[in-house]
Amino acid sequence: MALPDDQERSATEPGAPAPRPGRLTRIRGGLPRTGLAVVCGLLLGLAFPPFDLWPLSILGAAGLSLLVRGRTVRQGAWTGFAFGFPFFLLLLDWLRVIGTDAMIGLAALEALFVAAMGAGLALTSRLRAWPLWAACLWVAQEWARDRLPFGGFPWGRLAFANTGSPFTPLAALGGAPLVTFAVALCGALLAWASLRVRGPLRARRMPRAAAFAGVGAVATVLAGYAVPVPTAADDTVKVALVQGNVAQPGMDFLGRPMMVLNNHAAATERLAADVKAGKVPRPDAVIWPENSSDLNPFLDPAAYARINQAVQAIGVPTLVGALIDGPDNQHVQNEGIVWDPNTGPGASYTKQHPVPFGEYVPFRAELSTVITRLQRIARDFYPGTHSGVMQLGPARIGDVICFEVAYDEIVRDTVNQGGRVIVVQTNNATYALTGQPEQQLAMSRLRAVEHGRAVLIAATSGISAVVAPDGTVLQHTKELTAAELSATVPLRDGKTVADRVGAAPEWALAVAGLLACGAALLGGVRRRRSGGIPDGTPAESESLTPVAP
Repeated sequence: MALPDDQERSATEPGAPAPRPGRLTRIRGGLPRTGLAVVCGLLLGLAFPPFDLWPLSILGAAGLSLLVRGRTVRQGAWTGFAFGFPFFLLLLDWLRVIGTDAMIGLAALEALFVAAMGAGLALTSRLRAWPLWAACLWVAQEWARDRLPFGGFPWGRLAFANTGSPFTPLAALGGAPLVTFAVALCGALLAWASLRVRGPLRARRMPRAAAFAGVGAVATVLAGYAVPVPTAADDTVKVALVQGNVAQPGMDFLGRPMMVLNNHAAATERLAADVKAGKVPRPDAVIWPENSSDLNPFLDPAAYARINQAVQAIGVPTLVGALIDGPDNQHVQNEGIVWDPNTGPGASYTKQHPVPFGEYVPFRAELSTVITRLQRIARDFYPGTHSGVMQLGPARIGDVICFEVAYDEIVRDTVNQGGRVIVVQTNNATYALTGQPEQQLAMSRLRAVEHGRAVLIAATSGISAVVAPDGTVLQHTKELTAAELSATVPLRDGKTVADRVGAAPEWALAVAGLLACGAALLGGVRRRRSGGIPDGTPAESESLTPVAP
């Protein structure tokens, strides 16, 4: 059939845009890219505990940069989702204990942030120095996930895969965001170098550009070695961590009433016997984990008496974890309570960041009728309003509870307000032997370096650990075993650069990434208006063929 004159000319004239491929053709053409995105996402998942293959975090970031290079915004978003969804499925596999639907739902929600980043990466790949903007967008994506929705869920930050890598010391300068930036920058530089190595040599400086990018990536990896991590002690304290264990892992870890409390009291009394026998030094303070008392000691006389008995046996102040009634019948408070052997309970810290759908139910009235499993959360946790800085014997501690160790500002506040050692009270019994305790331990290692503080982790069923200010794990327990750890740890008063600058590096890098997206959008609009790029036609730089820098 003959084409109309105008269509015939548009299809045959030199320089005329080629007809756009059909929808099915575009889908089929995008399948290999989608498959590669899935593979790269899984590689990134293997960088995190319990696998701990941290170099794969660089390769994962590099792979995503290559896959979205020169793509449209829509293609970048889809590639980002195809990368993020399998990554979070692998990372959050421990949520299967709660339910496969919970794991899939949270993975999909978190992947939407990566999809938005993928769109931004595609946009900024048209700009000069795009590896820099790519690294900034990784920080922006993590900034958003750290806060949205319901206070955010920062699991899976690139920094948390690099708690024992050459990038780790950078945390002392700019916290977790700077570590993420360095890892992402290294990956993007490797992607940039690979494009110039495999592309046609249209410019003599391309080999030099590839070499420059490679050197930049290596320098980024090695930069951490130039950062001094402060470890000198201003004082020391002898501490004991008690891991009493639980009856069984999973949703019903508590067992019968007072079982968990009896386990921790009995472990403390064993420790007291070892001290009396001279097997271990007498501690200055003892730390019990989150939920170590499964009954409210202020309402249950038996629970109060059992705690008092154990604390008097060891004879030193003990940090006890318990659930306490909140301001009304609908709320409870997750607390760490300083229990003195002579005066009983004293100062306390209430968890500031309860976990949505785990410790409280947003939109309870509406959702509980649809998701009946939420009815198991009978009462919501009431958030605390101040940091966990308390005096525990001779030590001024900064207490954080469980998932709070993932949130930058909560840990930073405890240090800036006077905490000389960081304490993490946690109850991972629900997720025992799933990899989640290893992921949380990794976060604690990064916090040690970030703030130049020893970190003491007390867990009901493991992993309890003693972490030095340089991130080294000095002691740790096995999971699902009763154990006690004794150690002398440094107390420090000095602050790292990260403590002093706070969230400023994160905000600066995130805003830079968003401004780069704005510049790319504005540039595209200007090109279309000038007639340089017909609407709906990708720019020349959108192909994977490299352009001269």
